Amino acid sequence: MSCRRLVVFAILAAPVAMAFLSSPPSTSSKVGLSMAWPKDQPTNMFDGPAPLVQERDACGVGFVANVKEGGPFGSHKVLTQGLSALGCMEHRGACGGDGVSGDGAGVMTGIPWKLFQEFTTDECPEPGVGMIFLPRNAMRRKAVKDLIEDVCQANELQFLGWREVPVDNSVLGELAYQARPSIWQFFVQPPKRLEDDKDRDGFERTLYLVRRRFGVQLAKQGLVWNNEEGSETYVASFSSRTIVYKAMVQSAVLPQFYKDLANPDYTSKFVIYHRRYSTNTSPRWPLAQPMRVVGHNGEINTLLGNVNWIKAREASKAISTIENTDDLVDFDNTMNIVTMCNTQDIPSVLEPVVDLGRSDSANLDSVFELMCKSRHRAPCALMAMVPTAYVNNPDLADHPEITDFYKFHGGLLEPWDGPALLVFSDGKSIGASLDRNGLRPARYSIGNDGTVYMMSETGVIPGLEESEIVEKGRLGPGQMINVDLSTGAFKDNIQIKSEIASRHPYGEWIARQRKDVHKMDAPDERLYDDSTATFAQGSFGWSLEDIGMQIADMAGAAKETTYSMGDDAPIAVLSERPQPLYNYFKQRFAQVTNPPIDPLREGVVMSLAMTLGKKESIYKVSEKGARLIHLESPILNAAEMERIAEMSKPENGGFQQTTVSTRYALSDGPSGLQKALDQVCDAAVAAVKEGSEVLILSDFAKDQGELDSTTYIPPMIAVGAVHHRLIEEGLRMDTGIVVETGGAWSTHHFACLVGYGANAVHPYLALETVKQWHGQDKTQKAMEAGKLKKTTTAQAQENYRKAVDDGLLKILSKMGISLLSSYQGAQIFEAIGIGEDVISRSFKGTTSRIGGVSFEDIARETVMMRPEVAEAKMKLINYGFYKPVPALGEYHINSSDMAKLLHDAIGLDKKVSAASNRDELENDGVKPASVANYEIFKKSIESAPLANIRDLLDFDSDRKSIPIEEVEPAAAILERFCTGAMSLGALSREAHENLAIAVNRIGGKSNSGEGGEDVIRCLPIEDVDENGRSPTFPHLAGLKNGDSANSFVHQVASGRFGVTPQFLVTAKQIEIKMAQGAKPGEGGQLPGPKVSDYIAGLRASKPGVTLISPPPHHDIYSIEDLAQLIHDLHAANEKAGVSVKLVSSIGIGTVACGVAKAGADVIQISGNDGGTGASPLSSIKHAGSPWELGLTEAHSALMNNNLRDRVIIRVDGGIRTGRDVAIAAMLGGEEYGFGTIAMIAEGCVMARVCHLNTCPVGVTSQKEELRKKFPGTPEHVVNFFMFVAEEVRQIMAHLGYSKFEDIIGRADLLTVSKTNKERVVKTKGVDLVPFFSGVPSSETDRDFLLAKSDKGTMLKKDRVHVNGFSSELDREVCNHPDIKKVIADNKGETVVSFPIKNTDRSVGAMLSGDIARAHGNSGFEGKITVRYEGSAGQSFGAFGLPGLNVRLTGEANDYVGKGMHGGELVVVPDGDAGFVAADSSIVGNACLYGATGGDFHANGRSGERFAVRNSGAYAVAEGAGDHCCEYMTGGVVVMLGSVGRNVGAGMTGGIGYFYDDDDSFQSKVNREIVKVQRVTTPEGLTQLKSMIERHYELTGSERADKILSSWEEESAKFWQVYPPSEARTPLIELSSEPTTILRVSASAPDGEVCFLPVGKSLSPEQTQRCAD
Repeated sequence: MSCRRLVVFAILAAPVAMAFLSSPPSTSSKVGLSMAWPKDQPTNMFDGPAPLVQERDACGVGFVANVKEGGPFGSHKVLTQGLSALGCMEHRGACGGDGVSGDGAGVMTGIPWKLFQEFTTDECPEPGVGMIFLPRNAMRRKAVKDLIEDVCQANELQFLGWREVPVDNSVLGELAYQARPSIWQFFVQPPKRLEDDKDRDGFERTLYLVRRRFGVQLAKQGLVWNNEEGSETYVASFSSRTIVYKAMVQSAVLPQFYKDLANPDYTSKFVIYHRRYSTNTSPRWPLAQPMRVVGHNGEINTLLGNVNWIKAREASKAISTIENTDDLVDFDNTMNIVTMCNTQDIPSVLEPVVDLGRSDSANLDSVFELMCKSRHRAPCALMAMVPTAYVNNPDLADHPEITDFYKFHGGLLEPWDGPALLVFSDGKSIGASLDRNGLRPARYSIGNDGTVYMMSETGVIPGLEESEIVEKGRLGPGQMINVDLSTGAFKDNIQIKSEIASRHPYGEWIARQRKDVHKMDAPDERLYDDSTATFAQGSFGWSLEDIGMQIADMAGAAKETTYSMGDDAPIAVLSERPQPLYNYFKQRFAQVTNPPIDPLREGVVMSLAMTLGKKESIYKVSEKGARLIHLESPILNAAEMERIAEMSKPENGGFQQTTVSTRYALSDGPSGLQKALDQVCDAAVAAVKEGSEVLILSDFAKDQGELDSTTYIPPMIAVGAVHHRLIEEGLRMDTGIVVETGGAWSTHHFACLVGYGANAVHPYLALETVKQWHGQDKTQKAMEAGKLKKTTTAQAQENYRKAVDDGLLKILSKMGISLLSSYQGAQIFEAIGIGEDVISRSFKGTTSRIGGVSFEDIARETVMMRPEVAEAKMKLINYGFYKPVPALGEYHINSSDMAKLLHDAIGLDKKVSAASNRDELENDGVKPASVANYEIFKKSIESAPLANIRDLLDFDSDRKSIPIEEVEPAAAILERFCTGAMSLGALSREAHENLAIAVNRIGGKSNSGEGGEDVIRCLPIEDVDENGRSPTFPHLAGLKNGDSANSFVHQVASGRFGVTPQFLVTAKQIEIKMAQGAKPGEGGQLPGPKVSDYIAGLRASKPGVTLISPPPHHDIYSIEDLAQLIHDLHAANEKAGVSVKLVSSIGIGTVACGVAKAGADVIQISGNDGGTGASPLSSIKHAGSPWELGLTEAHSALMNNNLRDRVIIRVDGGIRTGRDVAIAAMLGGEEYGFGTIAMIAEGCVMARVCHLNTCPVGVTSQKEELRKKFPGTPEHVVNFFMFVAEEVRQIMAHLGYSKFEDIIGRADLLTVSKTNKERVVKTKGVDLVPFFSGVPSSETDRDFLLAKSDKGTMLKKDRVHVNGFSSELDREVCNHPDIKKVIADNKGETVVSFPIKNTDRSVGAMLSGDIARAHGNSGFEGKITVRYEGSAGQSFGAFGLPGLNVRLTGEANDYVGKGMHGGELVVVPDGDAGFVAADSSIVGNACLYGATGGDFHANGRSGERFAVRNSGAYAVAEGAGDHCCEYMTGGVVVMLGSVGRNVGAGMTGGIGYFYDDDDSFQSKVNREIVKVQRVTTPEGLTQLKSMIERHYELTGSERADKILSSWEEESAKFWQVYPPSEARTPLIELSSEPTTILRVSASAPDGEVCFLPVGKSLSPEQTQRCAD
């Protein structure tokens, strides 16, 4: 098909369809002008919800509470302890662009009445106190103060006066100083009408409502200046119970700035403290925390949906029952307002509760505060908003009332889902709660004086002696603690929740009112005959490959299709083929500021349950709230639809139902879609007003006749429009929407429908297609031959549903969302190529930054799919969206034809290899590179159909061309080239090493990927003969002496495969893989057949066992945790820069700012079209966005926030030519990654079978016979890169630029290509100008290209960030002369001791790095023992090595022993501790994450995720939280105490022993892979006993002593957990032959069983027992 003309879809025969084609295309959208971007045009680059695109945050948070000390108003000591703890959390925060202004710090306390004595009287001892930020301008401030007084007086609040808060502005940083407000307090007396309000609840409600009245009146009087620095009015608190002091400062500066905080008269019973880490560098004062009732560490992933649903309650009819909405004083009236008006968004009276212009924390705080002001106690409100994972939770087995509470409230309120530690107080109680996944650290201690300390990190209270602590604990997933501020009673998770849940008979209400729809067998009967079914499929856009790939896998194997090689097809708006509307929407995903979660191994916290029916008020609990239809799955079959229909009968619940057809006459033409949509919305509104509680939107056509004469509204448009219309009408909460459609079959389709408002989907045509497929001869024969598992038609349909359900869980999880009910209506997508008219009608709130198709375009495109239009002769077309097909198939950039053109250019013959005659040919068969052939290759890409956004761009220089001789040499450009992170395992050894050698030759940066590397590659190759062969690398050809196969960049990914100390110290740069372009939000995947013995050895895993990495959430919960990992890596290798790999998505700009502030040296932006060795098909096609958008947004955000000079930006994803490189440079990229094209340059032929291990040229296969067919040499790859660099030089000469760096960031040198824009009809509505006009001008200011340091400026590539004070202890240890001598001599022993505190982080990593640099992973023969005393910071003992023994007396935080490779790590409590060690937390979450060796002993409990991905460590601890031994591939874990749920999930190697003293263990095991048995073999018992004995010797554990003292009895209480790979070992299975080798320690010589030195300070009984 010619690409030089307008593309018109294939003309059709049917006259009615001609009505669509003959109508002129829409011209409503502006065509981009062929000129540089206008400077004065508003940009939409950062359009979208403010919490997504402007600023995100994370933090450290905690509280101190003591109601017994001091007088009735508490003590000053509590405040000083809280401020000290805040200071010790400084590293969890960040600073602004000036490096001084903090992102925010604050405290909430009780009101210090002694300090405010002049405003209190005997008559009014506790007035209302407002803490307010006012404009600095005196006139503006007076106007606001006058208004505040007037509003208070109008609401019967007698005004007592103003107090200017004493502050010291000299301690502020420049940014904070410029934005500072004038800070005041004001005092009001309760209304006379509330004299009987003894507990002051009515007074608090009035203060709350009046505060919200302020905002309305300020706006009415024109007193709002939010965009001017120092002019914003913000009420931080207004209460008679609590007050908030917060500022844009660092932690230690807060009490210096607010002089009140240093005043001894400031007393309180409690303090909540918070230190903020913002991704922005100029955060606003009001965004500091605590908020008014909550201190929030986390991110609300479902915010858009939560806000939409809260707004959907705003127009509640209940408001008419309130007599006077202006009366904000009367006790009953204010109660009615907060319980019956839902969110009380009465613009004329009160400001809105929720607003997407606020942060997620502010919106959460606002709704939580409102619920507290209604009939909910604070713990109750938080339980409802942030529910625990209660389904099948063994901890709740004896507490059905708690489960019933969650069931009931789950039907009323959409959970606010996301990683969160929430500390809260309403002045009556104080508490803390953790999200359902436990993705934030939360520790607490209880003192013997009754003080409760809760904190993000332990060890933050200076001077607190261990002897003063009676209990230490942690919050587990979904858990809560609470302290009553009147009695001092401490209530743990079960106590407080049982107390709350027992207030109403929720279980009885549910039993009487709720109707359940469980999964039922689908009927076998067909809806259509085959020809009608085929016509219907075609009309909805089905392709042959949808059936052959997706339906076959989903119905046959109950799983999504796995595919490879990424998405190289055009984006939907540029495609010449008709595309289903879903393809214009890209799924968003979590990265950095919040983590994705793991649906595969941690599905226990996830749920797809949904409801239908009318939802009652969330603020007033009653039995009516239980009257709902509960769905087990959102995917409904015909039987379940019939079951729901029966519920319309009065005896079955009387749920009134209406079906609205979304079909309309084909003869109405393109304009008919909007008319039909109006009719559907009107019908939906009318039905709900008449009482319909189930609304079914159906595009079902009963027969061929109806299919012939009608078309349909795309289901996404229909459900989105109806959903938003019902919200506007105040009716959305009164009904549930079921979409009955033939246009949904992929998991992405269902996610889109639910994400835009559907409660459930009946995919009638997908189920019909399953039945059709199941009945085909081909399918039946495959079942008979054993190629497919035999199923009935009903089972095949259930398989399909299971695949969809699992796919939905995966899509939810990649955004960090656990519940589909939270995902519903959350609109977590970015639209690429959708016009504003469509967005505003059906997808309100969704970002669409480049414009695109209109309703009429969509109507035309929908009709293009009809079989008669496509001339398919009633057969389905194979559109080739996934796999290229000739003729009618979709264009794919990476094709075998393109590969052949490139091979011809670089001199590669795919037939020449070790398997053929390569050794006989001159130069190993490498032909001379051909410039002419490269020109043919380049032209083939330039003249191909449009595919990417950059294809709509062209160059537009500001100067004359220059001779190419004046352009800098190719070498200056080549050093900016990198290869993609392709792992050894995904690639063959030949391909992986060949790429590394080639890129090292050109001075670029090769990348290891996440599979690790053989240590043999660390050294230069010096044994190459005259034929280019090396005995060290006999499988490679074309080598030269001095070549290096060591990847420049070593990648650290979530699987931690191959990450050892030597791997880290031999890197020149270390990359943290946060996301991958082909499947962002998911972990890696390596099919079992590709895990050869060699690959398994590198990855410390089992040969033949599929490797699935977890998503990056185990040690990266948030931005401050990423900062910690960066800190770890900088500690291990101070000379290596750290890069962070992100994937392009809306909001990446603010994420990039956070990453830059976290100390990264490089930020990599990957496009959504990146390649992959194996990935779910829907992830390849539908997640992430083009790098042109992400790169531009990241560069612009970093420029706007004065952070651009801190980092290098690298970009990759489908970059193939010099033109791509030049455009990427102009949009802000400084380095450029080549992935798939680099593989093609070494012989890849685009067979797209990477995931099958059958690559015909050995590039992506581990099979020896295929690897021998590998045709590539380093020279081929070098030739390709030289061609690209020379092409870049030609472009530079044409543009008149001699230095490449001078075009970086110069978006003004780009313009819209009018010619290309008109090549496809659909692109008429595309407008790139509003987006790209947002790139900051850099024509004259080029400072961002240089790094700033204390010594001036330098090239960014020469600068590496260095850890600050937090590594000083590590440096002191490393510089100890005795330690340096042992390392240098590689012999001898030394013992040294140091104190440690929580701000000393990554301690041990630097020492391990020094040892590894000198002696590698295992060559150290000396012995170093380092003893620490105190509270260790995060990542204590990381990357330990054999010969390094570390002992901590005290406690530690998260990530202890991270990446441990050897040695010994022991943690014991202080000898004077007043608590029971075995019952108390001593180390935090994610201990031993990615450990590959070493011995670990903790005399106390660990947190969540203990020994995740452990592949060699031998560990003993005395209890752990959830997910213990997850993804473990080797080593041994012994637990001497209770553990949480989900033990052994994804465990493929190693053994676990678990002590079960209360018979609760078995319910906590994930049995998907592992088996559980008692310890029955002598070898198993010996291993277990020996490890416990060693534990006792090292720690003196009382629990170990108890077990060993009654061994026969206690050993019977242990369970042994093991995967199939260990089943035949003597440890598991009785063997007839005696075992001669038994390993009981990672560092022990084989066969050594007992490690207790006999007679070494043990009792005679213990000595004898050990000797035995």
